[in-house]
Amino acid sequence: MAIKLVECELCEKRCRLASGQRGDCRARVNVDGKLVTLVYGKVCAAHIDPVEKKPMFHFIPGTKAFSIATAGCNLHCKFCQNWEISQANPEDVENSDLPPENVVELAKRNGCESIAYTYTDPVIFYEYTYDTCKIAKQEGIKNILVTAGFIQEKPLIKLMPYVDGANVDIKSFADKFYRDICSGRLEPVLRTVKMMREAGVIVEVTNLLVPTLNDNDDDVKKLVDWMVNAAGPDVPLHFSRFFPLYKMRNLPPTPFETLNKFREVALNTGVKYVYIGNVANGDWENTYCAKCKKLLVKRIGYQVLEVNVEDSKCRFCGEKIYGFWG
Repeated sequence: MAIKLVECELCEKRCRLASGQRGDCRARVNVDGKLVTLVYGKVCAAHIDPVEKKPMFHFIPGTKAFSIATAGCNLHCKFCQNWEISQANPEDVENSDLPPENVVELAKRNGCESIAYTYTDPVIFYEYTYDTCKIAKQEGIKNILVTAGFIQEKPLIKLMPYVDGANVDIKSFADKFYRDICSGRLEPVLRTVKMMREAGVIVEVTNLLVPTLNDNDDDVKKLVDWMVNAAGPDVPLHFSRFFPLYKMRNLPPTPFETLNKFREVALNTGVKYVYIGNVANGDWENTYCAKCKKLLVKRIGYQVLEVNVEDSKCRFCGEKIYGFWG
């Protein structure tokens, strides 16, 4: 009997699977020559979060996002904060059956203006994400992807018409870091950001600064240069603080001085909106107009206390502010 090999056309790992074999993400299996998802409608995490938690700071601030995930991930970051579900087999976690129409109904019932596909990575629960996004779009609910962006072009193109916002995690600007620490590659992630921008998706970027691994001047300067020249200077950049978790408990938390230094580097390079995440309340959570420098959005933690954006423009000087402001 011939072995029915199938190549997965979803993510850039392009797993070639024999019959009965699972992909690297644990969420897809070859069943007699056909790839089948093991996680469709199988939610292992569902919460109502502030949209700022994604983090999305330029996407209807102060609103709620109905947030869902299934088990598995196509990357294996050694610092993953959700490793209990991202690095687990779907059958080894507690799941609830939640079909797409129920997700949308729960979002509406709980006053959520968006649905966030998050915690693990929506790439690996692609079919579920796609179907839910389509229904949400019809019902006037916005869709947000929180993703590492490690996806092939064809499925991304198919999904983007139904996606309104995305936070893409650029782990590092060194391909070696991606390969050694995350089991991935950099180039497809950069392509994803550019494709989303061209499609009109509101994109924000997160970079977790891990001490001794990706917090060096050279890598961060390459990242911020790319943000200005390729992604666009309007795209918000979140430098996030590392805490010792999963397989990297031996490293210390990122010093605030490091985060603040690179925030200044990014601003001075031309990135208009730069934030610091995973650090207690401070000025670095607020949004300021890049032109007149006045306060646009005041935040304390995930609370939004003040918004001075009207018709997507600064209320004080009229400068157009990147994002979706409702």
